Order: sequence, then structure tokens, then C-alpha cells
Amino acid sequence: MPVLPQLEGSTFDADLRNRHIIYEVVYAIHGGPMAGRKNFQAATYQCIRPGELWQINWLEETGTICSMCWDITNKCLSTLLAFSKGHWTESVAAHGDKRNPDDFARWRDLAKIGTQADRILLSEQAEILEDFHGAGDLEPIDPSWPTL
Repeated sequence: MPVLPQLEGSTFDADLRNRHIIYEVVYAIHGGPMAGRKNFQAATYQCIRPGELWQINWLEETGTICSMCWDITNKCLSTLLAFSKGHWTESVAAHGDKRNPDDFARWRDLAKIGTQADRILLSEQAEILEDFHGAGDLEPIDPSWPTL
């Protein structure tokens, strides 16, 4: 995804560009869509401390709001997810692959269920297990593809 103009002159390239992390969160959720989903999103990035701490935010087509603080120095993530009612209550419908037009359309319909006040908030922390540059085993995407 393209770097937004406000990141020009920041440490984005050195800290984050083409960098991938693998992490694990241990949790017990009885209706959440935490597995069975292949997705990509346009995100906003905010440098809190160059080389140390970044905040990354995105909106999913299901209406779920995601925010993640990546503590590079301490190798951990802190997250806040604000699940839409549709994403939370219809978690099986949130599974799939965004590259499949039927899955993408179904996910967009999940955003239409409920109101802003019906959101389910979930905060988690995770330890970074792997930190590397390059795509790893992620499937390629075309930056021109729609994300919402």
C-alpha cells in the first residue's frame, strides 16, 4: 500500500516498510472471527518514537476497527479491536479470502448489521515471535485492489 504524504521524512522506511512480524495471542473467544480469514487492508501509520514504537490503524470491510501499537524495542504488540456487531455475531460469515468476490461482498454486508454502539471491544497483547523483511509466505496482492 502507498505511504501517505504525512509519512514523508519519517522513519517509516527504516522501521516498517516491507517488514513483517509473526505473533501469537492466547485468548478464549466464544464468537469472534479470529481464524479462517485471509485479508489485506490499507492502513494509517503514526510514529510515536522513531525506531521504537508505531501505531497502525485500519478499518475492515466488515466494519471492524483495528488499532495496533508495535513496540519494536520490547518485541510486543498491544491491540484494540472494535468489532462490528455483524463481524462478531456472524463470525463464520467473516471467514474466507478477500480475493474471492463472494467473500468480499459478504464481509461488506456484515458492516450493515447493528450500530456503532453495538461494537464489541477487545484489547490484547502479544509477543513478537518472528520479525523479518520480505513477504514470507504471504500471498501477493496488487496495491490497486480495493480494500473496503
